[in-house]
Amino acid sequence: MYRILLADDEQIERMALARRLIKHFGDSIAISEAADGADAIAIFEREKCQIAILDIAMPELNGVEAAERIRSLSRDCVIIFLTAYDEFSYAKRAIVIRALDYLLKPCEEEELLAVMEEAMRLADIGSNAGPEPHEPDSELHESEDGDAKSEVAARILEYIKNNYMKEISMQDAARMLHYSDAYFCKLFKQCFDQNFTTYLTKVRISEAKKLLMNKNASVKDVSIQVGYFDSNYFAKVFRRITGMLPSEFRDGQNAQK
Repeated sequence: MYRILLADDEQIERMALARRLIKHFGDSIAISEAADGADAIAIFEREKCQIAILDIAMPELNGVEAAERIRSLSRDCVIIFLTAYDEFSYAKRAIVIRALDYLLKPCEEEELLAVMEEAMRLADIGSNAGPEPHEPDSELHESEDGDAKSEVAARILEYIKNNYMKEISMQDAARMLHYSDAYFCKLFKQCFDQNFTTYLTKVRISEAKKLLMNKNASVKDVSIQVGYFDSNYFAKVFRRITGMLPSEFRDGQNAQK
């Protein structure tokens, strides 16, 4: 069972998100709710949560400050921020916290599930996304014109195309472009209307479908070739997106030939 800390000072939003998580993950998760940053730290210390979902804009002790404390207590806790567009500059301090991703409120179902699945995978292996704390290589770029964004989008797509088969993270892509995690997340959302984890998952599953057209391809081999080194996790993600297991998809495609 995954121990999840959910901190948001907006009770209705917090309860709604908790219900969505329970709906999809059921008995595999245990959620502890916090109404502010101080409460979140106390719960984390008591419950030793593996995953922390923290709203950035909380009164008194905000989500970034709570995350800094959590990170000082555990290098392995998977941290996910809840945020809004106008709060990204407020999240500059999150650079060295090594957050898995930033969910834009209100978060869409597909993005929530993709990020949570990745968080659970990282919790299983007991490490966060990549080696990171790291400092940004350059100043935050708080504005980009249309042409610049198109160029950045093309570079991001090229990076994903060349690296989707590896264990890459949002931080890896952000560092490649010399952005902070928070600003890269904002920019990615503006360019592709979804977050990095969701987009990467779609690319991997799309490539997996192509490989599974070969009737002799084993699910394990295909899993590795698209960047999933745990075939059971790959099968779980594949079924969520396509509605069937990889083996069922492969057999169905071959039956149509």
